[in-house]
Amino acid sequence: MIRKETPDELLERLKYEESINSRGRLKIFFGYAAGVGKTYAMLSAAHDLKKQGIDVVIGYIEPHTREKTMALCEGLEKIATKTVNYHNIKLNEFDLDQALVRHPQVLLVDELAHTNAHGSRHEKRYQDIEELLKAGINVFTTVNVQHLESLNDIIASITGVVVHERIPDRIFDQADQVELVDIEPEELTRRLNEGLIYRKQQADQAITGFFNSANLTSLREIALRRAADRVNKLAEQVNHAGIGYADEHILVCLSPSPSNPKIIRTGSRMASAFKGKLTALFVETSEFPSMTKENRERLRDNIHLASQLGANIETAFGDDVAFQIAEFARNNKVSKIVLGRSNTRTRFGLIRRPFSEQLTAYAPNLDIYIIPDKDTPVLKRKLTYAGSCELNIKNLGFAAAALLLSTLISFIFYEMGFSEANIITIYILGVLITSVVTANQLISALSSILSVVIFNFFFTIPRYTLAAYDSGYPVTFIIMFIAAVITGDLAIRIRKQARQSANTAFQTKILLETSQLLQNAKSAEDIIACTSNQLIKLLEVPVIFYPSDDGHGLKEPSIFALEPMPAANIVSDNEKAVAEWVYENNKRAGKTTNTLGNAQCLYLAVRSDSQVQGVVGLALKEALDTFASNLVLSILSECALALEKDMYNYKREEAAVKARNEKLRADLLRSISHDFRTPLTSISGNASMLMNNCDRLEAAKRNQLLMDIYDDSMWLINLTENLLSVTRIEDGTAHLNMQAEVVDEVILEAMKHINRHASEHQLKVIESDEVLLAKMDSHLIMQVLINLIDNAIKYTPSGSEIIISSNKKGDMIEIKVADNGNGIQDKDKAQLFDMFYTVKKSVADSRRGMGIGLSLCRTIVQAHGGSIMVADNVGHGTIFTILLPSEEVDLHE
Repeated sequence: MIRKETPDELLERLKYEESINSRGRLKIFFGYAAGVGKTYAMLSAAHDLKKQGIDVVIGYIEPHTREKTMALCEGLEKIATKTVNYHNIKLNEFDLDQALVRHPQVLLVDELAHTNAHGSRHEKRYQDIEELLKAGINVFTTVNVQHLESLNDIIASITGVVVHERIPDRIFDQADQVELVDIEPEELTRRLNEGLIYRKQQADQAITGFFNSANLTSLREIALRRAADRVNKLAEQVNHAGIGYADEHILVCLSPSPSNPKIIRTGSRMASAFKGKLTALFVETSEFPSMTKENRERLRDNIHLASQLGANIETAFGDDVAFQIAEFARNNKVSKIVLGRSNTRTRFGLIRRPFSEQLTAYAPNLDIYIIPDKDTPVLKRKLTYAGSCELNIKNLGFAAAALLLSTLISFIFYEMGFSEANIITIYILGVLITSVVTANQLISALSSILSVVIFNFFFTIPRYTLAAYDSGYPVTFIIMFIAAVITGDLAIRIRKQARQSANTAFQTKILLETSQLLQNAKSAEDIIACTSNQLIKLLEVPVIFYPSDDGHGLKEPSIFALEPMPAANIVSDNEKAVAEWVYENNKRAGKTTNTLGNAQCLYLAVRSDSQVQGVVGLALKEALDTFASNLVLSILSECALALEKDMYNYKREEAAVKARNEKLRADLLRSISHDFRTPLTSISGNASMLMNNCDRLEAAKRNQLLMDIYDDSMWLINLTENLLSVTRIEDGTAHLNMQAEVVDEVILEAMKHINRHASEHQLKVIESDEVLLAKMDSHLIMQVLINLIDNAIKYTPSGSEIIISSNKKGDMIEIKVADNGNGIQDKDKAQLFDMFYTVKKSVADSRRGMGIGLSLCRTIVQAHGGSIMVADNVGHGTIFTILLPSEEVDLHE
């Protein structure tokens, strides 16, 4: 039965196929040893493509002494190599930038596992090829089986040679095509003997070393099997599309041990074989801050290796490593744990349970695999110090004061007749307090020794000597010393664990706080500032944020720091170029990475899915640890989601505005087509009657027809004037000619331009007792009054009373247009001033308005800094009230 894809799975598959179609395709010519003919086969395939009219270019071919291979380079266009100076040695390297500019259909780049010269954009050539593929360039390349990361340990154990140039297995597995170039080991040996691969002296050394018959046979078998595994993986991906990991979950434990890479590679092979998920866990103990630089670098390399092999990196905290691993395994449904064998020797006859047994005791139901390694160095357990061993005056002073105080209290106890056991307790307490306050292992040990000496000197017989008569005293001294050391060490460890827990809680709090702050952010600028400030709080380093210019590159950066700092170094052209590269390639680069590592900052993409919302630069002094790195990525992920949400909100508002504008346009066209038709039909009809029957019509009838034509024309003119006024004021092109005007004069002037049907109503103007001045554009305010009065005439029955009045109300001038008509229902009042809204009722002249008159009135009044409102008249009817800022009269002019 075929499982039907869910909509989400279908969408993800379409996105993946779209991204694949835009990328270049990678073909790998795969062999088991140098000389099998990989480069020859690649060049032969290139010539075949060229004959078909394909644009094929050589990006880089490793110089060989093999004449037939080099002869195939003829006839193919070559991109010139770039010269890199390294320790006064000139190295010829592949020129990535020139290849991107040339942008052929197919590019040949030899030696996939090559390590680039220092100063190149990428540390590894496979990273160059990934950038070429992203740019849409198809790439042909070559690689041998010993360069695959997961097989490094196996091949090293067979050949005795550790290959340092390696590629992640994902590069090989995700290649679009892998062509296995295979010859018999005997044929390869013959080529070596004939000098077709290396020169005579090199060939002799190779045959007796790496290229002996047993090694070649084993390498060939591994290469054939690895190629077959890749085919099986591709088949499974096709047959089980949309199905995630199986039930198997493999856990490997990270450590700075030299043998840890083998454990990681073994776990990777197991995850691949079981088709399961791979997780790499590092347990950070209280001793982590005192880890040596060498161990830190080795741990960082091991974490990077696990990441390259596809592991999900996790961190746990606690001094009981076995317990933390067991708890993590239980909570995350781990099925198998891969460990290394620890060759630890016991000291002083002390027996310590092996780590695997401790883990088995905590997790008896888990499958635990112990990976032997004959090269694992024997580790002699050392005394580890939970605290610092540096001496300083402050800590020494406190220790001395604690010893002095303990001695004074002991003298008091001694005089009071307390036993020696009580006095011993006082000194142990003093050592405990010293350990807690100083957190210094050396001072704690010195305090323990001095406590024993002082106790012996002052409180054992004979007093004031270091001798002791009682044969049991030496045992007492030893127990006292051990108790003091143990309690001191425990106190230091507890303090370190408390500090570690507080630090972890603080970092987790920052993550939760960031989520809450981003939810409350109102704009993209707020989101960027919030994210940057949280990163500063977490890392205490300057942060540079480059926002995305809506898919068109990066905008100018914003710099955030605890203190003002010069921006020249961290926003230089070189730094901006690194940020642009991160934006375009959606990968981290800069300081502490293998890409553009000479930069001053580490640059990370702020991305959601495959869309980059911006780039963050961190001016780090050293590489981030795993936990801090995960927190930073989580914060940036939250930031990306917030920016994406803000962008979607902006686009949604933009779409809503467009929809409103489209509706406005449709309403306008519909209203114009409807409301212009009636007067135009009337004008054309009356004009036609006058033209055809002018001589036969009575003078009164002709005058009536002419008056109707005039009225309809004036209605159209007023309507057009309203439309023009609305558009001018809304788009800001209208110029308000603001002057101090007498309000009553403006009202009386407006009365001269009202509807001719005014004679059918009782119009009354109530002038104010005082001169009222308002700063206004008199022409526009007259238009407001005309619209209001015409509406009152239009929507009230004949004979209705319409009163226009004005008076001063505080620092505003109040103008009222009141009628005693039928009034307006409450449900219509809320929308009365909206564009194209009309009250559904019959009108006196049977001409339906467009619904822009009152909207225009509000727009004009608000442009004057005033307001307009509607209310019911006393009894019945409607009152429209206009409030305009008053203008004071200067009596001294």
